[in-house]
Formats: sequence, structure tokens, C-alpha cells
Amino acid sequence: GQGSEYVNMGRDLYRTTPVFRDTVDVCCKILEPHLGLDLRTILYPASGEEPEAERLLSQTAITQPAIFVVEYAMTKLWMDCGVRPSAMVGHSIGEYVAACIAGVFSLEDVLALVAARGQMIQSVPSGAMLAVSLSEQDLEPLLSSEVSIAAVNSPGQAVASGPEEDIAALEATLQHKKIECRRLRTSHAFHSPMMNTVVEE
Repeated sequence: GQGSEYVNMGRDLYRTTPVFRDTVDVCCKILEPHLGLDLRTILYPASGEEPEAERLLSQTAITQPAIFVVEYAMTKLWMDCGVRPSAMVGHSIGEYVAACIAGVFSLEDVLALVAARGQMIQSVPSGAMLAVSLSEQDLEPLLSSEVSIAAVNSPGQAVASGPEEDIAALEATLQHKKIECRRLRTSHAFHSPMMNTVVEE
């Protein structure tokens, strides 16, 4: 999911492993007309261009296709090594990778979809997400009406999502109560009602 991305992710594999490199190259060529740029210049920038690449990679419209490309290339690498999935599961953008590998979408269609999804989400007002060491039931009463549970990662781990100011207030409350929490590196409040404005589109 979003927040795991970083400039140069998979760079050593890109340099040394033909199946990974070829898969990244194919994906980036397909994405170029959708993004208006060669994603490889952001994933693997030239020396000195890393700060600009980091700025661009933090934009959802770029982040989501970048995560897809690296996850898909990693999956193809595992398959080339003989690991064949009998079932697929993914989280967020990983769901699209899983669906593509499972044959639900062609690579061309899923890349167009992921690019469009990222651009639509980029158009939504920014928000924030907070991982919290509480169960869903214990976290729920602490949420304002604008904040929702975005994910339940385990019986004692949940993620809250909503407007920046509401998440900041929740974070302060949790810190005061000495409840462990951590901001996720995201630009938007994913898996929350803030995404509702793009659902119809």
C-alpha cells in the first residue's frame, strides 16, 4: 500500500536482473502516455536529481503507479524463479497487482486504471492516516465524526483516516494517553469517506 514507496526502490534488481528490468521497462512504456512522463526517471533518477524525484514520488498520481510497477516486477521475478501462485491477495495497490497476475485485467488495462485512480485521488483534498496500537473497538470511541477506521491490521492494530486537523487532534489525544501511534506517509486519507467524491467517476 501507499507509504512504502521510496526513490530507488528495486534499483539493484533493475541494474542486475533482466526479468525485473524488462518488466519495469514495459510497464513504464505503457504508463508514459497516461502519466506524461517516464516513471523510471522518478524511480531511478540521475545523480543529483533525487530531491525532485522524491517530491514527485510523494504525489499520489505518481506514487500509485510506481508501487504497482515495482510490485508487479517483483511478482514476475518470483515467477521467473519458479514460484507460481495458486492464489493471490494484495493490499490497496497490491490488489490490482494480484488481480492482474490472476488474469482479471490485462497489463495495459490495469496500468491505465491505476494511473486514472491515482489522478482522481490526487484531486481530492489532502488528509492523513494514523496507525494506532488499539483494537477497532477501543479506537472507535476516540474518533471524531470526520475520522474513520481505514484498516484493521490485527486484533490490536487499527488505522484511522481523515482530515489532517482531526488526525492531529486524535494523535495528541493518544499521545496524552500514552497509546502508541504513528503517522503513515500518505498525502490523502485513504479508505475513508474523503474518497467518496471520486467514487462515481
